[in-house]
Amino acid sequence: MSDVSDRPARIEAVDWAALGHAYGTAEDVPAMLRNLWRPDKAAGAADDLLTHIHHQGGGVYSSAPAALSHVVAAAADPAVAAEVRGELLHLVRALAQAGNTARPRFVTSGWPGAWDLAVTALLPLLDDPEPKHRTAVAGCLAEARRRADEVIAALRARWNVESEPETQLQLIASVGSLAVHAVAQRDASVDWLRALMDGAEPAVRLAAVQALRRTLPGQDDSDCGRVVSDVLSGSEPATWRPSATTTTTVVWAVGLLGDDRTGLADATRELLEHRDPAVRAGALRVAAQALGRRRSAVVELLPSVSRSLSDPEPDNRLFAARILGMCGPAAHRWSDALSSMVTEAGEPHPPTRSHAIWALSRLGDVRCVPPLAQRLADGRPGFAYHSTHADGWWTYELSLTEVAAGLGPHADVLLPPLRARLAAASGLDERRALCQLLTSWGEAAAPAIPELLALLETEAVVWALDALAAIGPAAAKAVPHRRLRALLRTPPASRPFATHSLALAYGRLTGDREPALKLLLPRLGEPYGHENAATLLAEMGPAAAPYAARLRELLPRHTQGWLPLRVGEALWRITGRTDEVVPALVRAITPFAERGGAGPAVIETVRLLAEIGPDSAPARPVLRAFLDADERPVTHGTWRSVPEDDALCAAARAALLAASAPGGCA
Repeated sequence: MSDVSDRPARIEAVDWAALGHAYGTAEDVPAMLRNLWRPDKAAGAADDLLTHIHHQGGGVYSSAPAALSHVVAAAADPAVAAEVRGELLHLVRALAQAGNTARPRFVTSGWPGAWDLAVTALLPLLDDPEPKHRTAVAGCLAEARRRADEVIAALRARWNVESEPETQLQLIASVGSLAVHAVAQRDASVDWLRALMDGAEPAVRLAAVQALRRTLPGQDDSDCGRVVSDVLSGSEPATWRPSATTTTTVVWAVGLLGDDRTGLADATRELLEHRDPAVRAGALRVAAQALGRRRSAVVELLPSVSRSLSDPEPDNRLFAARILGMCGPAAHRWSDALSSMVTEAGEPHPPTRSHAIWALSRLGDVRCVPPLAQRLADGRPGFAYHSTHADGWWTYELSLTEVAAGLGPHADVLLPPLRARLAAASGLDERRALCQLLTSWGEAAAPAIPELLALLETEAVVWALDALAAIGPAAAKAVPHRRLRALLRTPPASRPFATHSLALAYGRLTGDREPALKLLLPRLGEPYGHENAATLLAEMGPAAAPYAARLRELLPRHTQGWLPLRVGEALWRITGRTDEVVPALVRAITPFAERGGAGPAVIETVRLLAEIGPDSAPARPVLRAFLDADERPVTHGTWRSVPEDDALCAAARAALLAASAPGGCA
């Protein structure tokens, strides 16, 4: 590295205007680099460099190689503030990760050479006096794949003198990342990691398991399962992963078992009985992940989860109720325990009571109805007015619609308090949620027509009309057509696509489809939320025959999402022909039987195949594949995985039965 005195000249020697970053030319980068050595501007300069030359990752800009040597020099300079040095090392690692993982066409040609020089400059920093800097440097060097053997030797040499636990763990992790790219050091690294797995420090043992998994990808190793079980059952949680919470550590540690189903189930059951409530919380999340991924996990884990309904920690009781509710009918054995939790006498924790009500509704247990009716009659019902679709296992409030959408058969009990709430509601969120619930009930919501009509003069008009249209003929007779026509002329501005929804509702309530045709047909075939035109044509049936040719043209064009379903359904309802529609529908769902990830569009497609009947026989192989899978062929990672899988299985069974009826094709 050149002497510090020539740094400004080296910075200015670069033609920065010819280089680029996330916001255009790199003419502003020299000032950022110079400011790294100015105490009052260094922090801002480090942040600016991160946002400009790395931005959100996915590639390496042409300015990154020219800036890298100066960034590393500042990170190595004790005169630069410690927190700034840490930020710069974070930037170096982020750039190196992007260089290793982005598509080659997104990585500037000068990057490999610049990174190689940076690795040379970083290696001495493994001996930096500051432990957190040594840790960060080890993290950067984990990306030095082309020099894996040399860097592994340096990392292990540092291990021999390192006393800081956090740095030790990063050294292990970096060796694990590099060993798969090593030649001379590969076998030695495997032996070293195995030796660490049988050491004394729990955190080191777990880190070695993780590193060995990276070194030997795809290879099962019974020793890994043994070590994880030994650590989690024989040591204190605080020693497992010092830098993380106990709950997240449990999820991480059990995840080190990989696809060892037996080991995972055994460890989870044992941890659900742990004396530490945070460990039990982590075990519940591990169980939820397994149950959301595999159907066989129901037998393996649900009985143990059910015992957590009596956990002393209220959040753990809540999570157990959430898991049982997620599993729906499979949790029927514990319906009595859940029903005992819907009152304050049986469960003092209000959010847990709410989850118990939801769980019973998922089970189809009528004992959820009285407490839900009481909540609707009282103040806030304890459920959200909107649905949350975040990934993960957050215990956010469930929505009123998620709890009560399937309770239409009990509308006689639930409608009186619900109608009173609807009449008294003034907020848009509450009105929208109540209308959406009534929409899900359809004709059963007919007694609420007066309250819905009163909303036609409010911002909730769009949702009120959706509910009225779902109720059907009784609502159509009651709705003032003049008001509907006025809404079409001047729709409310409170909801995107309000005009589309109003036009569809107008047609459903009046039978006059012309406004919707005029508005929606120009968007026919467009993806991303524009499948309403095909939905409209499907509702029109044979009357939409003039548009059959256009639908036939679109049918093979789209293979994912809602459009194949909506276009296929429209063409079938218009023409009655299945020979052209069924193959397209089967093509649309087959990839999900092979790779998973099926969502609502796939489920609705399978339901349509059931409605089509015997002529859906070509779908039999994919329908059987959906039913025979152990890994749920839906999106994993949230409590919705099991309800969606249940819906997919129910639809597949119905479609198979329909396809096997007399008259189907061979």
